[in-house]
Amino acid sequence: MKLYSDQELAEILNQDVFHLIGDCADELGVECYVVGGYVRDIFLERPSKDIDVVVVGSGIEVAQLLKKKLGRGAHLSVFRNFGTAQVKFYEGRGEKRVEKEVEFVGARKESYSHDSRKPIVEDGTLEDDQNRRDFTINAMAICLNKNRFGELVDPFDGIYDLEDGIIRTPLDPDITFSDDPLRMMRCVRFATQLGFFIDDETFDALSRNAERLKIISGERIQDELNKIIMAPHPSTGFDYLYRSGLLQLILPELTALDDVQTVNGRAHKNNYYHTLEVLENLVRQGGEAPLWLRWAALLHDIGKMKTRRWEPGTGWTFHNHNYVGAKMVPQIFRRLKLPMDAKMKYVEKLVDLHMRPIVIADEEVTDSAVRRLLNDAGDDIDDLMTLCEADITSKNSQRKQQFLQNFQIVREKLADLKERDYKRLLQPVVDGNEIMEMFNLKPSREVGTLKQTLKDAVLDNRVPNEREPLLQLLMKKAKEMGLSLTSPSTPSSVE
Repeated sequence: MKLYSDQELAEILNQDVFHLIGDCADELGVECYVVGGYVRDIFLERPSKDIDVVVVGSGIEVAQLLKKKLGRGAHLSVFRNFGTAQVKFYEGRGEKRVEKEVEFVGARKESYSHDSRKPIVEDGTLEDDQNRRDFTINAMAICLNKNRFGELVDPFDGIYDLEDGIIRTPLDPDITFSDDPLRMMRCVRFATQLGFFIDDETFDALSRNAERLKIISGERIQDELNKIIMAPHPSTGFDYLYRSGLLQLILPELTALDDVQTVNGRAHKNNYYHTLEVLENLVRQGGEAPLWLRWAALLHDIGKMKTRRWEPGTGWTFHNHNYVGAKMVPQIFRRLKLPMDAKMKYVEKLVDLHMRPIVIADEEVTDSAVRRLLNDAGDDIDDLMTLCEADITSKNSQRKQQFLQNFQIVREKLADLKERDYKRLLQPVVDGNEIMEMFNLKPSREVGTLKQTLKDAVLDNRVPNEREPLLQLLMKKAKEMGLSLTSPSTPSSVE
């Protein structure tokens, strides 16, 4: 965070595009200001690509004039229904050539109905426009007109909130959040991304207005949620969401994990806080851990409440929680409008498999178990191992160290298999089509049984993955099942 004088801001904005925008506004006799995130990020010394400009007048007219001055290389898009326009153009040459994007809007004031976040919009002053902004740190404006170029307009002391690391609404937070409930998600997102605190009065308003989130589409909610998940410390955001009551509306399956029961003086761990610890471990280990791996961490124990049992003599168990949790993943993705494609399948797969490496590492690490794990995880094995290492949160340092050492052995065996082309090693060279032809079968349970027999033998390394030994094994199993070869396709090697 760095404070700048108006003169210093003028020097920072001493770029052709800002002077050109100011010239266009002066020609048309209107005021114009760069606003929002671009201004905030100047003080935070963060890169910011997209530029938002507010015009006290017609933003579309200023955009049209800017397009004219920039010439053929610029592209103008006008959205008259919204009173906005966008100009895209390129600056620099060669490797330094970058695309710039400027959004123009006329200053406006807004009013809302209770059942919609779409406002009734009227022309307004700069003050009206700043009043409608979500947070004080996003309500600052810098003038681009020539006679006031670089002048900061900050009616809500957003600069001091930036300095203090506080998220606060410009006006009454109850009105701000009730008018547009998506701002509640943005509030948590900014606090999480920037490492800021939410002002007490603003946080209390989150709790009071949480139910208003129900009018927001799943697409808009998941967009903000994904940004929270991708923050440097996502657990901070989930803490805000949970304490405000928002998370209970978004992911009730996750908040249900915050339920610890005790029988005969024995309690199981709190699986909600364990989940957040796993997510933080993953980020710490993986640095830029990808979004869908973080989702897998968030949902990996989601099935535990449905499988929780007290078993006398054993204690608390969560048998098959990985399988149950994997079945819940599509439901959650569908509700939140997350992609129902390979990304969902990836999360579902990791949730289903996340216990496998842990079971292997808790016992003697056998070649057979590692081969089966690699066969089932395929190309996602490295992500699965990263997730499982993050899942070791035991307070018993000796047990934790033993797990991590065994994980290293698993990783070494996996590396050896991958180096030797595991797809060729683990997939039997005699496939289902050949089996059907040999025994004159259609796709059926019998074919599946024969295929599985060969696959188990290869994975357990009981026979080499070669035709002759596999065909011998196949014939033995077929005979046990009462199947016989068809003469035309009988392999000469087993006649």
